[in-house]
Amino acid sequence: MTIAVFLLLLLGAVPISLVLALTAMWYIQASDNTVLFDSYPQQLFSAIESYGLLAIPLFMLAGELMNEGGLTRRLIALARILVGGFRGGLAYINLVANMMMAAIIGSAASQIAIMSRAMVPAMEQEGYDKPYSAAITAAGGLLSPIIPPSMLFVLFGVMAQVPIAEMFIAGLLPGLLLGASFFIVIALVGLIQQYPKGQWPSRRQAMHDALWGLPALSIPVIIIGGILWGIATPTESAALASLAALLMGRFVYGDLRLGQMPQVLKRTAVNAGLVIMLIAAAGVFGWVVIYEQLPQMAAEWIAALTADPFVFLLMVIGALLLVGMVIDGIAALILVVPILMPIAENQFAISPYQFGVVVCLTLVMGLLTPPVGAGLFIASSMTGAPPLKIFRALLPFLLATLVTLVLLAWLPWLTNGLIQR
Repeated sequence: MTIAVFLLLLLGAVPISLVLALTAMWYIQASDNTVLFDSYPQQLFSAIESYGLLAIPLFMLAGELMNEGGLTRRLIALARILVGGFRGGLAYINLVANMMMAAIIGSAASQIAIMSRAMVPAMEQEGYDKPYSAAITAAGGLLSPIIPPSMLFVLFGVMAQVPIAEMFIAGLLPGLLLGASFFIVIALVGLIQQYPKGQWPSRRQAMHDALWGLPALSIPVIIIGGILWGIATPTESAALASLAALLMGRFVYGDLRLGQMPQVLKRTAVNAGLVIMLIAAAGVFGWVVIYEQLPQMAAEWIAALTADPFVFLLMVIGALLLVGMVIDGIAALILVVPILMPIAENQFAISPYQFGVVVCLTLVMGLLTPPVGAGLFIASSMTGAPPLKIFRALLPFLLATLVTLVLLAWLPWLTNGLIQR
């Protein structure tokens, strides 16, 4: 009956945070364990009582400040210097700029919204198909859960009780591998569709763009470098990145006006509040799941099917692809980690870093797959391209992502190698 209530609320378009909280309340009432209501507020609070979660609003603030302060535009110009002359040059620029932004924003949905506004009109002007332009931008959002910083990594680190900094390091090689696979897709599509050859900027223009782009490029360096060199925690790196974006946007580029700050802070507060509310509600739901011993029951069922860690991870990928199609990535992560993480570690001796990277990337694919596909609809609303046409253009990128996921499941050193060093 509890499952029926959960599905009824979910399919009734009730906000997912309320779905989780109300389902937990229904279970407590239906099971006649009303004494658990005494611990309900405590569980809500304890789910968000983590220093690491402070990184989420700070990374959101850094992304907002970069977009309003003109840093995003300078990063795109810098990407043109690196890849702009190849066939389909703007497609490569789009991807490289997305990789740079993934090292700052950490949110796939935010990245798709920002980069759709910045890149798709420019690609259209140079003769690119609008759905394809939107598809590349949406595919770039797949980089955000694994190229640090990543909000899903922050959340996974808190839930799995592993260092967030090491989760970020675990995502470096997978992020580069996924980016390389997308480069191959763009090259093949560019040859088949005969997209126009790009133009390298003149030496003078390249020098100008490099000079003005390097300050903006320092933001991902501050974030990743501070974590890798042990100078700052992920939360401190997010705070430093926000401060740097504010100072650059205001005093270096001059695009950020003080009058914009109230709106920037309001958007950050609203978006961060939605995420934190979801985490709190899912904490209560996870408490109920553990109380019912669902992880133990799932472990017994999976152990009867396979004893191979690789096969187990393939099963996880298949199951989470379906989950990600109907449930938001953050909510799905909170739902599945308490159930699957103990099985992965205890039953199959899988590293939490490998498991975390595989789970986070798989769930974010749900942003771009029907029937929910929030990323598809964000790209569509920002560009005017039909969601179904964007999805068709996305298929090669989704296939490349699946191949990457299989490699990550098969080769643990892709996620664990840098950490072990």
